[in-house]
Amino acid sequence: MVSAYDILGITASADEETVLQAYRARVKEAHPDHGGSLAEFNRVRRAYTHITSEASADQFETETATGTDANQDVAQGSNAESTPPSSSVSPSDNDTEETEVVGPTVEYLDYEVLDEYGWELTDPDLFAKADAVDLDSDTHGIFIVEPRESILEAAERYGLFWPYACRGGACANCAVAIIDGAVEMSVNTILTQGMLDQGVRLSCIGQPVTSDLQVVFNIEQLPGLRELRLPADQFSTTRTDDPS
Repeated sequence: MVSAYDILGITASADEETVLQAYRARVKEAHPDHGGSLAEFNRVRRAYTHITSEASADQFETETATGTDANQDVAQGSNAESTPPSSSVSPSDNDTEETEVVGPTVEYLDYEVLDEYGWELTDPDLFAKADAVDLDSDTHGIFIVEPRESILEAAERYGLFWPYACRGGACANCAVAIIDGAVEMSVNTILTQGMLDQGVRLSCIGQPVTSDLQVVFNIEQLPGLRELRLPADQFSTTRTDDPS
Protein backbone atom coordinates (compact mmCIF):
# COMPACT_ATOMS: atom_id res chain seq x y z
CA MET A 1 0.00 0.00 0.00
CA VAL A 2 1.34 3.46 -0.91
CA SER A 3 1.91 5.65 2.15
CA ALA A 4 1.51 9.41 2.53
CA TYR A 5 5.32 9.64 2.65
CA ASP A 6 5.62 7.71 -0.61
CA ILE A 7 3.29 10.19 -2.31
CA LEU A 8 5.52 13.09 -1.24
CA GLY A 9 8.67 11.14 -2.10
CA ILE A 10 10.17 11.27 1.40
CA THR A 11 10.85 8.87 4.27
CA ALA A 12 8.82 8.57 7.45
CA SER A 13 11.77 10.04 9.38
CA ALA A 14 11.70 13.32 7.40
CA ASP A 15 11.67 16.44 9.53
CA GLU A 16 9.05 19.19 9.29
CA GLU A 17 11.04 21.34 6.85
CA THR A 18 11.72 18.40 4.53
CA VAL A 19 8.02 17.52 4.53
CA LEU A 20 7.07 21.10 3.68
CA GLN A 21 9.63 21.43 0.88
CA ALA A 22 8.56 18.09 -0.61
CA TYR A 23 4.92 19.13 -0.46
CA ARG A 24 5.56 22.41 -2.27
CA ALA A 25 7.47 20.60 -5.03
CA ARG A 26 4.88 17.85 -5.46
CA VAL A 27 1.93 20.28 -5.49
CA LYS A 28 3.44 22.02 -8.47
CA GLU A 29 4.24 18.77 -10.30
CA ALA A 30 0.76 17.36 -9.71
CA HIS A 31 -1.20 20.49 -10.58
CA PRO A 32 -3.47 20.05 -13.64
CA ASP A 33 -2.08 23.22 -15.22
CA HIS A 34 1.46 21.83 -15.01
CA GLY A 35 0.92 18.45 -16.62
CA GLY A 36 -0.57 16.67 -13.61
CA SER A 37 -4.14 15.70 -12.81
CA LEU A 38 -6.74 16.72 -10.27
CA ALA A 39 -6.72 13.21 -8.81
CA GLU A 40 -2.97 13.33 -8.17
CA PHE A 41 -3.15 16.94 -6.97
CA ASN A 42 -5.74 16.02 -4.35
CA ARG A 43 -3.74 12.94 -3.35
CA VAL A 44 -0.69 15.13 -2.67
CA ARG A 45 -2.74 17.59 -0.63
CA ARG A 46 -4.31 14.79 1.37
CA ALA A 47 -0.95 13.11 2.00
CA TYR A 48 0.51 16.35 3.36
CA THR A 49 -2.55 16.95 5.54
CA HIS A 50 -2.28 13.42 6.89
CA ILE A 51 1.40 13.76 7.77
CA THR A 52 1.05 17.16 9.45
CA SER A 53 -2.00 16.05 11.44
CA GLU A 54 0.18 13.23 12.85
CA ALA A 55 -2.46 10.62 12.04
CA SER A 56 -1.42 6.99 11.88
CA ALA A 57 -0.10 5.44 8.68
CA ASP A 58 -2.78 2.74 8.87
CA GLN A 59 -5.50 5.39 8.78
CA PHE A 60 -4.15 6.90 5.56
CA GLU A 61 -3.87 3.48 3.91
CA THR A 62 -7.45 2.67 4.93
CA GLU A 63 -8.73 5.96 3.52
CA THR A 64 -6.80 5.36 0.28
CA ALA A 65 -8.24 1.90 -0.09
CA THR A 66 -11.82 3.10 0.45
CA GLY A 67 -11.52 6.06 -1.89
CA THR A 68 -11.46 8.96 0.59
CA ASP A 69 -10.50 12.12 -1.27
CA ALA A 70 -10.01 15.85 -0.78
CA ASN A 71 -12.11 17.24 -3.61
CA GLN A 72 -14.46 18.99 -1.23
CA ASP A 73 -11.48 20.42 0.62
CA VAL A 74 -10.51 22.30 -2.56
CA ALA A 75 -14.05 23.39 -3.36
CA GLN A 76 -15.02 24.52 0.15
CA GLY A 77 -11.77 26.27 1.05
CA SER A 78 -10.85 24.41 4.24
CA ASN A 79 -7.29 24.74 5.49
CA ALA A 80 -5.54 21.82 3.82
CA GLU A 81 -2.40 22.26 5.91
CA SER A 82 -3.98 21.84 9.32
CA THR A 83 -7.46 20.33 8.94
CA PRO A 84 -7.76 16.67 7.93
CA PRO A 85 -10.19 16.28 5.01
CA SER A 86 -13.51 14.75 5.97
CA SER A 87 -15.18 14.24 2.61
CA SER A 88 -15.45 10.96 0.76
CA VAL A 89 -16.11 9.97 -2.80
CA SER A 90 -17.39 6.68 -4.07
CA PRO A 91 -15.66 4.93 -7.00
CA SER A 92 -18.31 6.38 -9.31
CA ASP A 93 -17.40 9.88 -8.21
CA ASN A 94 -13.90 9.37 -9.57
CA ASP A 95 -15.32 9.44 -13.08
CA THR A 96 -16.22 13.12 -12.71
CA GLU A 97 -13.23 14.05 -10.59
CA GLU A 98 -11.35 15.72 -13.43
CA THR A 99 -14.21 18.17 -14.00
CA GLU A 100 -13.73 19.71 -10.56
CA VAL A 101 -12.25 23.20 -10.56
CA VAL A 102 -8.96 23.84 -8.76
CA GLY A 103 -8.11 27.39 -7.99
CA PRO A 104 -7.54 30.18 -8.09
CA THR A 105 -3.93 29.17 -8.48
CA VAL A 106 -0.95 31.47 -8.07
CA GLU A 107 2.43 30.87 -9.66
CA TYR A 108 4.97 33.06 -7.89
CA LEU A 109 8.51 34.26 -8.50
CA ASP A 110 10.90 36.25 -6.31
CA TYR A 111 11.97 39.57 -7.87
CA GLU A 112 15.54 38.99 -6.68
CA VAL A 113 15.81 36.17 -9.21
CA LEU A 114 15.22 38.66 -12.03
CA ASP A 115 18.30 40.61 -10.98
CA GLU A 116 20.35 37.44 -10.69
CA TYR A 117 19.49 36.20 -14.19
CA GLY A 118 19.09 39.55 -15.92
CA TRP A 119 15.38 39.06 -16.60
CA GLU A 120 12.77 41.81 -16.87
CA LEU A 121 9.21 41.98 -15.58
CA THR A 122 8.13 42.69 -19.14
CA ASP A 123 9.66 39.47 -20.53
CA PRO A 124 6.75 37.62 -22.18
CA ASP A 125 8.32 34.27 -21.26
CA LEU A 126 9.39 35.22 -17.73
CA PHE A 127 7.80 32.24 -16.01
CA ALA A 128 8.92 29.85 -18.73
CA LYS A 129 12.46 31.01 -17.99
CA ALA A 130 11.88 30.37 -14.30
CA ASP A 131 10.63 26.86 -15.07
CA ALA A 132 13.79 26.15 -17.04
CA VAL A 133 16.19 26.77 -14.15
CA ASP A 134 16.54 25.06 -10.80
CA LEU A 135 14.88 27.42 -8.30
CA ASP A 136 13.90 26.44 -4.79
CA SER A 137 10.26 26.51 -3.71
CA ASP A 138 10.71 29.65 -1.59
CA THR A 139 11.60 31.46 -4.80
CA HIS A 140 9.35 29.91 -7.42
CA GLY A 141 6.32 27.68 -7.13
CA ILE A 142 2.55 27.45 -7.08
CA PHE A 143 -0.18 27.58 -4.46
CA ILE A 144 -3.96 27.66 -4.22
CA VAL A 145 -5.96 30.61 -2.89
CA GLU A 146 -9.03 29.49 -0.96
CA PRO A 147 -12.33 31.45 -0.87
CA ARG A 148 -12.11 34.72 1.07
CA GLU A 149 -8.32 34.41 1.36
CA SER A 150 -5.93 37.14 0.31
CA ILE A 151 -2.89 36.22 -1.77
CA LEU A 152 -0.65 36.88 1.25
CA GLU A 153 -2.73 34.64 3.51
CA ALA A 154 -2.56 31.82 0.99
CA ALA A 155 1.21 32.21 0.64
CA GLU A 156 1.60 32.04 4.42
CA ARG A 157 -0.63 28.96 4.60
CA TYR A 158 1.86 27.25 2.29
CA GLY A 159 4.72 28.17 4.62
CA LEU A 160 6.06 31.06 2.55
CA PHE A 161 7.40 34.22 4.17
CA TRP A 162 6.57 37.16 1.94
CA PRO A 163 7.20 40.78 2.96
CA TYR A 164 4.35 42.56 4.68
CA ALA A 165 3.73 45.03 7.50
CA CYS A 166 0.32 46.61 8.11
CA ARG A 167 -1.85 43.87 6.54
CA GLY A 168 -4.48 46.53 5.86
CA GLY A 169 -3.50 48.14 2.58
CA ALA A 170 -1.85 51.17 4.18
CA CYS A 171 1.72 50.51 3.00
CA ALA A 172 3.51 48.87 0.07
CA ASN A 173 5.57 46.29 1.96
CA CYS A 174 3.45 43.45 0.59
CA ALA A 175 3.23 44.73 -3.01
CA VAL A 176 3.39 42.22 -5.85
CA ALA A 177 3.50 42.61 -9.62
CA ILE A 178 0.73 40.83 -11.49
CA ILE A 179 2.24 39.35 -14.65
CA ASP A 180 -0.83 37.43 -15.78
CA GLY A 181 -4.37 37.31 -14.40
CA ALA A 182 -6.29 39.85 -12.33
CA VAL A 183 -6.49 40.78 -8.66
CA GLU A 184 -9.12 42.85 -6.91
CA MET A 185 -8.34 44.91 -3.80
CA SER A 186 -11.02 45.86 -1.29
CA VAL A 187 -9.54 49.36 -0.91
CA ASN A 188 -6.65 51.39 -2.31
CA THR A 189 -5.33 54.41 -0.49
CA ILE A 190 -1.65 54.14 -1.38
CA LEU A 191 -0.87 52.88 -4.90
CA THR A 192 -0.84 55.48 -7.64
CA GLN A 193 -2.75 54.99 -10.87
CA GLY A 194 0.56 54.54 -12.64
CA MET A 195 1.45 51.66 -10.32
CA LEU A 196 -1.95 50.07 -10.83
CA ASP A 197 -1.53 50.37 -14.59
CA GLN A 198 1.79 48.53 -14.26
CA GLY A 199 0.07 45.65 -12.48
CA VAL A 200 1.17 46.42 -8.91
CA ARG A 201 -1.24 45.17 -6.25
CA LEU A 202 -1.15 44.71 -2.47
CA SER A 203 -1.09 41.03 -1.59
CA CYS A 204 -2.44 41.55 1.94
CA ILE A 205 -5.83 42.75 0.63
CA GLY A 206 -5.68 41.39 -2.91
CA GLN A 207 -7.86 38.48 -4.00
CA PRO A 208 -7.73 36.74 -7.40
CA VAL A 209 -10.64 37.33 -9.77
CA THR A 210 -9.23 35.00 -12.44
CA SER A 211 -8.61 31.29 -12.09
CA ASP A 212 -4.85 31.61 -12.61
CA LEU A 213 -2.30 34.24 -11.64
CA GLN A 214 1.38 34.80 -12.18
CA VAL A 215 2.88 37.19 -9.65
CA VAL A 216 6.31 38.50 -8.76
CA PHE A 217 6.78 39.28 -5.07
CA ASN A 218 9.44 41.16 -3.14
CA ILE A 219 9.30 44.07 -5.59
CA GLU A 220 10.39 46.89 -3.30
CA GLN A 221 13.05 47.96 -5.81
CA LEU A 222 10.46 49.11 -8.33
CA PRO A 223 10.23 52.92 -8.70
CA GLY A 224 8.15 54.61 -6.04
CA LEU A 225 7.47 51.57 -3.87
CA ARG A 226 10.31 51.96 -1.39
CA GLU A 227 8.91 55.34 -0.32
CA LEU A 228 5.55 53.69 0.44
CA ARG A 229 6.95 51.06 2.79
CA LEU A 230 6.76 51.21 6.57
CA PRO A 231 10.07 51.83 8.40
CA ALA A 232 12.37 48.83 8.58
CA ASP A 233 12.21 48.55 12.38
CA GLN A 234 8.41 48.53 12.35
CA PHE A 235 8.37 46.06 9.48
CA SER A 236 10.71 43.64 11.22
CA THR A 237 8.36 43.28 14.18
CA THR A 238 5.44 42.15 12.05
CA ARG A 239 6.89 39.25 10.08
CA THR A 240 5.18 35.89 10.57
CA ASP A 241 8.53 34.26 11.38
CA ASP A 242 9.17 36.72 14.24
CA PRO A 243 9.54 34.65 17.46
CA SER A 244 7.75 37.35 19.46
